Amino acid sequence: MTVIDIPGSKSVTARALFLAAAAEGTTTLLRPLVSDDTEGFAEGLTALGYAVRREPDAWHIEGRPAGPGAETADVYCRDGATTARFLPTLVAAGRGTYRFDASAQMRGRPLGPLSTALRTLGVDLRHLEKEGHHPLDVHARGVKGGALTLDAGQSSQYLTALLMLGPLTAEGLDITVTDLVSEPYVEITLSMMRAFGADVRRDGRTYRVAPTGYRARTYGIEPDASTASYFFAAAALEPGRSVTVPGLGTGALQGDLAFVDVLRRMGADVEITDTGTTVRSTGTLRGLTVNMRDISDTMPTLAALAPFADGPVRIEDVANTRVKECDRLDACAENLRRLGITVHTGPDWIEIHPGTPTGPVEIATHGDHRIVMSFAVTALRTPGITFDDPGCVKKTFPDFHRVFDAFVHTP
Repeated sequence: MTVIDIPGSKSVTARALFLAAAAEGTTTLLRPLVSDDTEGFAEGLTALGYAVRREPDAWHIEGRPAGPGAETADVYCRDGATTARFLPTLVAAGRGTYRFDASAQMRGRPLGPLSTALRTLGVDLRHLEKEGHHPLDVHARGVKGGALTLDAGQSSQYLTALLMLGPLTAEGLDITVTDLVSEPYVEITLSMMRAFGADVRRDGRTYRVAPTGYRARTYGIEPDASTASYFFAAAALEPGRSVTVPGLGTGALQGDLAFVDVLRRMGADVEITDTGTTVRSTGTLRGLTVNMRDISDTMPTLAALAPFADGPVRIEDVANTRVKECDRLDACAENLRRLGITVHTGPDWIEIHPGTPTGPVEIATHGDHRIVMSFAVTALRTPGITFDDPGCVKKTFPDFHRVFDAFVHTP
């Protein structure tokens, strides 16, 4: 059995940085993810006037409940969707003028529902080029609060940003959601907000957030469940192989750990304990139909594994994967077809038929870290697979290629 230490969760690290910056006192984050996304978030906080001190296994953030220390700032969000959505929301509760921009890839990703919601709350937010996209200006003067309606059908990050803003408002927030994707990510948000002292409750489709503020604390970051999916998939694929990921067990925050339930349905042996999760190959992978709306970040992992199943693999309700770092649904279909696999797609589904992928093929990554890491699984059984941008894994797992290669070559 191979034990893999997976880097900290990107989703948890980003939320923890927001909450720490907003809290009264100094927060210590233990084992935060160190990657392009999280470093970009931390640098954004520094540009805004928050004190961030980084050590190898701990980051210390001095909170500023009243808002950024800088009255004006230019923040570059890189490729980070959490940075690009959370930081403009954070600064709205302060006072000052702040400009945000991002990479060309991130400029193409939607922000409109969040912008509309913030404007409903009285925030002076102006898109500088294309409406609903970066770059943008926020002229902040605090947020009173109140009630609003939100469509979070494209991204749960819109709801997460507003929920985390709630305790910083003068009167609290009532957010009624008309549509919601990736709901387990919202559960992460609620749990973490409460850990930092917030009072947030759900009443049907409405989330009620009291104006409590936040309190600093020491907070441990659990391993990234989305990143673990590539190692779990590899273990399910290779006869005689098994992998254990410590720190991702029955109490894990992240919904993407449910990917192992998909592997179990396909025939893998899965064991989840209080301390970790183990996946073992049984030598069998069955086809299946699965709704991945709530765990859509692992859709490419399953797509890359799917050709080796004994029947078609149909993944449904994943329309939101079309507005990630790239159109992941089409990117998976494109690359699988180039490998000789029969694939059918629709607006929110992909169906992959059994087959033997054949190389050599250079995978078109579209600069998307998850496409690279997913097709690394396909490459286990497909000589000649290369990537046009292997380095884009720096977004969430800079050391992925070395760690994955070591895992593959461990007896």
